[in-house]
Amino acid sequence: MSARHRAAGLLVCAAVMAATPALAQDLAFVACPIVRDTRLVPCWLTEYRGETYYLGIQTDVSAEFNPPSLGHRILVEGKPSQGKPRICGGIVIESPVVSIINEPADDCRAQLPSDDRYQLPFEPPRPPGPSKGRLAYDYGPPPAPPKPPFSAKTFIVPYDFDGLVGFKTPRFLTPIVTYAEDVGATRIEITGYRAAVKLSDGSTLTEQPALARRRAEQIAELLRGAGLTGPRYEVRWKDAAETGGPDKRRATVIVAPP
Repeated sequence: MSARHRAAGLLVCAAVMAATPALAQDLAFVACPIVRDTRLVPCWLTEYRGETYYLGIQTDVSAEFNPPSLGHRILVEGKPSQGKPRICGGIVIESPVVSIINEPADDCRAQLPSDDRYQLPFEPPRPPGPSKGRLAYDYGPPPAPPKPPFSAKTFIVPYDFDGLVGFKTPRFLTPIVTYAEDVGATRIEITGYRAAVKLSDGSTLTEQPALARRRAEQIAELLRGAGLTGPRYEVRWKDAAETGGPDKRRATVIVAPP
């Protein structure tokens, strides 16, 4: 290929890149939650750097999105959507992870009245068949029991920032208990972690010390309380905070068969 052709090719590539919009960047920021009334169900918003973002709707505790609390700031992690229409006046954040900051914040109590311009364009999803409540969610039937030969299996229990057990935790503990009973587990290894988040403004938010230990010990206590008293428990934790996204806030549970 001649130098002229290579130069022409580079110019074409540059033109294509210039015409392609930049992908939305992940966001991580601390802000106040805002609740807005609608004719269907309240929606939750937040504001950051002059922009309004939509987080989710007011549902029950079985939903993926658990509403925050007025009177507390929140840590919001996620990626703004591109091309999707706004909801309740806010840019949609894809699968947002919203953690409530424990310290009270009296300036975080904004409640907006219903506005005909902002009505939810959807109904909360639910499976077919009889309703379990209009806003109830269902995560489907459990997996089929494992077949021998059995092997060790690793489970992940996620956490909100600075969080311990919450409304979502039983969803992750139930498969552990089921698998341990199905395979006749003799050993359960639990490791707790704590994390730090690099915020969009360049600062870092770090979970409180000793949280990794508390997470690991609490998981062991809950599993024993659920009837898993036969296996030998190995409970450990890592005090150093790992920097990253929500996946760094976790406890790992390894269930080992005989």
